[in-house]
Amino acid sequence: ADMLPLLIFAKAPVPGQVKTRLIPALGAEGACALYLRLLEHCLQQTADWSGPRLLYCAPDTQHPALQRLATQHGLQLRVQQGEDLGQRMGNALAQHPEGALLIGSDCPELGCQHLQAAAEALRQHDCAILPSKDGGYVLIGLRRPHAAPFAGMQWSHPQVLADTRLRLQQAGLSLWLGETLWDLDEPTDLPRFN
Repeated sequence: ADMLPLLIFAKAPVPGQVKTRLIPALGAEGACALYLRLLEHCLQQTADWSGPRLLYCAPDTQHPALQRLATQHGLQLRVQQGEDLGQRMGNALAQHPEGALLIGSDCPELGCQHLQAAAEALRQHDCAILPSKDGGYVLIGLRRPHAAPFAGMQWSHPQVLADTRLRLQQAGLSLWLGETLWDLDEPTDLPRFN
């Protein structure tokens, strides 16, 4: 199970388009620099993962920083496809019929031990999730692709995890919930990562 592919969602680090909720505190350039630091940190934290790591990029794979990171860390580059976050996540996971783990780069605490726990859980469960303190999640893993957690979802609000759990239940999919971690989205989160 620990050979599961790890799909890492990333955006091209363009000022004004990443970490926009931090712009009031840091400015567009500062928020962008922090975004890149978080992404690099995430790649270091997951460097020992035994499965393949794929960087799913938006809007495309052309940004030099993403290319550099892919080369440095031995990542396959893919393009995120879909209108909203749910479609993009669902489409990425659909490319991995044998199962996969999907993460963003916003959670400085997330490391291989968390990935391992989720991969283990997928031997017995259809879905594995690591919740985040803000009511969403920092990792979702599926034993095989399924649209239930993603189709027509609303994102970036405190009920994301609750909505997802309900959809999994309705689809008859079993869920493993791991440790709750914090991710860095709001200015008040900044002191925790410096």
